[in-house]
Amino acid sequence: MAISFQIQEVPFKLTETARTKSWIKKIIELEKKKTGQLNFVLTNDEEVLKTNIQYLKHNTYTDIITFDDCEDKIINGDIIISIDRVAENANNFKVPFKTELNRVLIHGVLHLCGYGDKTKVAAELMRKKENWALKKF
Repeated sequence: MAISFQIQEVPFKLTETARTKSWIKKIIELEKKKTGQLNFVLTNDEEVLKTNIQYLKHNTYTDIITFDDCEDKIINGDIIISIDRVAENANNFKVPFKTELNRVLIHGVLHLCGYGDKTKVAAELMRKKENWALKKF
């Protein structure tokens, strides 16, 4: 059971890593799941775009890509996050960068817990779960 953060191709330093890991584990437990191996890669727009094209055949920028490797109730996966998109979204939504980063981090975890966002109903539930989780940070 491990959560790792890698910073690649972007001048960024993650703060409060121990608190963030503890929070992610807590949310997973509250979802009645177990933390397995979670790898977060924090990078730039271009690296996320390359990953999106290579693995998902989507030629679009995005803030997050989640690769699910869960086994039963054990949450495993790789979560690739664009720090550029997080910063832009924080500015657009007029929220602190750290709040938006936490929203995106937990968004990926919630995907691994089984929540989607492809329909209006699913997206509304995802947003409620994100807000619920953010209050627990």
